[in-house]
Amino acid sequence: MGIVYYANYFVWFEIGRTEFCRQHGFAYREMEEQDGLYIMVAESRCRYKAPARYDDEIVIRTCLRAVRKRVLVFGYEVYRQRNDELLAEGETVHVITDREGRPRALPEKYYDLFVGRGSRSRVDA
Repeated sequence: MGIVYYANYFVWFEIGRTEFCRQHGFAYREMEEQDGLYIMVAESRCRYKAPARYDDEIVIRTCLRAVRKRVLVFGYEVYRQRNDELLAEGETVHVITDREGRPRALPEKYYDLFVGRGSRSRVDA
């Protein structure tokens, strides 16, 4: 068929989110190891606009749409690099939890990293 499997977009969202965190001053793994906190996916959605094809080079544009005490909302756009065609757009909602899965407040140091650089900042991955 030559068309990328639909669930791969959610993997690309994760790559975009990981890079977003890195470019905002921390690695997600540090949050787990140093603070015992996790960014758990509570909801995800993707609206497909055009099919990605095998061997397409893509760009994932990621932004943080909302930061609340215990919730982060990321937005994504996936583009075909060669012609900047929008392939999909989506959103994931995350709850901050501890190791046992109980909701926790986002520590101020992470809030400052996200909001200090602008919660609407965009990262291409």
